[in-house]
Amino acid sequence: MLVANRGEIALRVFRAYHDIGISTIAIYSAEDTYSMFRTAADESYLIGKNESPLGT
Repeated sequence: MLVANRGEIALRVFRAYHDIGISTIAIYSAEDTYSMFRTAADESYLIGKNESPLGT
């Protein structure tokens, strides 16, 4: 399950899917490297060109 959220909701979704045996995936930008949601997922992948989330 790919979750497109990076806050508390993502952590809850990852926990729920883990409890029922479904693997989870997080995608993250360079700014989110140390975010909790990234390590809560079973797999995580860096995306983007190392730009800020707003592209500025």
